[in-house]
Amino acid sequence: MNTVAIIGSINFDIILGIDRLPTAGETMPMNSLSSAGGGKGANQAIAAARSGAKTAFIGKVGADDYGKRMLSILEENDIDITKISVKKNGQTGQAYILLQESGQNSVIINGGTNLEITTSDVIQAQEKIKEADFLIAQFEIPIDRIVESFKMAHENQVVTILNPAPAKKLTADLLKITDLIIPNEVESQMLTGIKITDEKTAMESAKILQKKGVKNVIITMGSLGAYYMTEKNEGLISALKVDAVDTTAAGDTFIGALSSQLNKDFSNIKEAIEYATNASSITVQTVGAIPSIPTRQEICDGIK
Repeated sequence: MNTVAIIGSINFDIILGIDRLPTAGETMPMNSLSSAGGGKGANQAIAAARSGAKTAFIGKVGADDYGKRMLSILEENDIDITKISVKKNGQTGQAYILLQESGQNSVIINGGTNLEITTSDVIQAQEKIKEADFLIAQFEIPIDRIVESFKMAHENQVVTILNPAPAKKLTADLLKITDLIIPNEVESQMLTGIKITDEKTAMESAKILQKKGVKNVIITMGSLGAYYMTEKNEGLISALKVDAVDTTAAGDTFIGALSSQLNKDFSNIKEAIEYATNASSITVQTVGAIPSIPTRQEICDGIK
């Protein structure tokens, strides 16, 4: 069983079901309104935990109803929440998800307390980081906190995984302490300037990321699959064909599920990606982030 620590975002999701995105100046009705737990960090943590990883979370919520509900959701999924701090007058992060009839989504984020994670929060979580096989971070929290936690991880031989979402400029300090980077095709294009259309363009993009300092790369490409490049090998894992109703948390499910299976030396990266791909294919068939994330049993049944 892998031990996974995640430093990241906790959001409460408000999901607006619509036919399509409105044009400028247009007023249009919703088809549905629902809510669910979410946030890239929380999604990835639950995906790891449901796949059997011993999982701890480092983050911050407000002492509001959303914060209380999110702490309960994480705890119900066997995630160690002892290093999630609660800010008395803080506002827990929120995400407003515009879910189109096609299953595609657009997301508007209110960062809230996710943006208030401090150096002190990282220091207080150092034992959880030291105990982990993998430390995962995303860009919905301050980059300085990611750098601090990744340095701590490297000092203790913990493998670091960076999900550069939403895409931001990558600093040299962060790149040199990132062991594995996992962007999607849009984020990869923003980071490298190469539009991902097939395996060849994914390879070109991955090579640029390696030149920037990250030795191991996985680019998730939706229906095109997932392309990986390590120091030793590379390849494309095809996506499974399913009827997608909501792509929310598909990438987060992939990352969390992957971390539960991956060896620290990446020796089984192909098999871990195949497992994570199957997990994502299950996620997109259900509306909502956390409610859609499958268990290990569901994933293994899908593989069979």
